Amino acid sequence: MAHEHVLVVDDEPDILELVEYNLAREGYKVTCVGTGEKALEVAPSRPPDLVILDLMLPGTDGLDVCRTLKGDVRTRHIPIVMLSAKGEEADIVAGLELGADDYVTKPFSPRVLLARVRAALRRRTREPSPETAPIRVRDLEIHPGRHEVLVKGKPVELTLTEFRILFCLARRPGWVLTRYQIVDQTQGDDVAVTDRSVDVHIVALRRKLGPCGKEIETVRGVGYRFRDR
Repeated sequence: MAHEHVLVVDDEPDILELVEYNLAREGYKVTCVGTGEKALEVAPSRPPDLVILDLMLPGTDGLDVCRTLKGDVRTRHIPIVMLSAKGEEADIVAGLELGADDYVTKPFSPRVLLARVRAALRRRTREPSPETAPIRVRDLEIHPGRHEVLVKGKPVELTLTEFRILFCLARRPGWVLTRYQIVDQTQGDDVAVTDRSVDVHIVALRRKLGPCGKEIETVRGVGYRFRDR
């Protein structure tokens, strides 16, 4: 049974009740709050192991909460799984770029949400890849051992998932990987992740890499590859 502490932030009582019930049944300790302001009060004082965060909150919205948590040394390490009622790519990409780890769109399956929670917690504690040789391609440098990415010598801040996807592709230039192969190699094959979630991470990754984003090529109908050297 799990014993990790999960903070759930949502202004819909029915959603809070549903999520709390399913998490508690799996052994998680759960704290529920209904506003972004309350989340920012609770998280630094009692840092949870993971935050489930609704994007559409009244007052301080989910993106503001995510930005604040990731900017605070006390909470920046905490994985965040976003809940999005709209399912709009722009909101999801914005959250991922701020450092959120994953997302689930409403209405959602409790089983899927639990899988995302387990995956995010597992990624937080998993050891780095043993393959630590740096990869240098044109203006891009990837240092697996340090989990560091440089573009023209300047560091680029990536989430753990973004880094794993980039490294997964870059270590096999020219090889085409399907979305599910990327999921298997970066998040584990027992995690419920949709094709769309990989696409959204790729969009965020390309934006952060700037001109080097073109190194990641889309192979229509198949998946992605890193441009052959």
